[in-house]
Amino acid sequence: MLPNNIFVFDIETVPDVDGGRRLYNLQDLSDAEVGRAMLAMRRQQTGGEFLKLHLHRIVAISIAARMGDRFKVWSLAEPEQGEGEIIQRFFDGIEKFTPQIVSWNGGGFDLPVLHYRGMLHGIAAPRYWDLGDGDYADSRDFKWNNYISRYHTRHLDLMDLLALYNPRANAPLDDLAKLFGFPGKLGMDGGKVWEAWQAGKSAEIRDYCETDVINTYLVYNRFRRLRGELTAEEEVAEAEFVKVQLARIGAAHWQEFLAAWG
Repeated sequence: MLPNNIFVFDIETVPDVDGGRRLYNLQDLSDAEVGRAMLAMRRQQTGGEFLKLHLHRIVAISIAARMGDRFKVWSLAEPEQGEGEIIQRFFDGIEKFTPQIVSWNGGGFDLPVLHYRGMLHGIAAPRYWDLGDGDYADSRDFKWNNYISRYHTRHLDLMDLLALYNPRANAPLDDLAKLFGFPGKLGMDGGKVWEAWQAGKSAEIRDYCETDVINTYLVYNRFRRLRGELTAEEEVAEAEFVKVQLARIGAAHWQEFLAAWG
């Protein structure tokens, strides 16, 4: 059986050009020029372009939610909401539903970025940060199982857990999804998000983020089968249920996803 209130989530980010201007005195440059300068400085420092986590601006958070017999996938994303509202609404969902949250590398990337950017915007997330000393009726339970502690399971970082917390054993989500017969990534990956953002393709970024959370949800169910929480028949039935729900949405990216799934 599936537990109630599972939220699988993923974020997409671009360089925080406003922060780059303040930190590196680049006030006279355009957004594109600041972004190039930030990436160039990072290449000089590390040989790569992956920015420090506090310099990632969140432009989308996608969630696949299984709540009882309901299933929903949606995004909190710019330009409809600003970064502060995106982050606050994400934590508001945790406040309201206290879900099991599931990610792929959420402990290494998504959640630390949410922490830094949440502080930047003055976000409040008391339920998420409850370590057993909160004011909720069940706060004592959070001493032993909370969202923050690495080996607790209210947040399940699948990548981290499957590798037994050994970075050298990590596997790419795209590879596993395709090996298991799921679609994997379609056309875009995280390295193309900044380019797409500059080209005004915010909808394409959102669609990519949503397909990532569905791939993560499907891999999560395969893990639950490994752990003995789902039978083979239950995993197959859940995958078919997801197919039906995505087909009902009818958006172009879900049509492409379902066609790739077969």
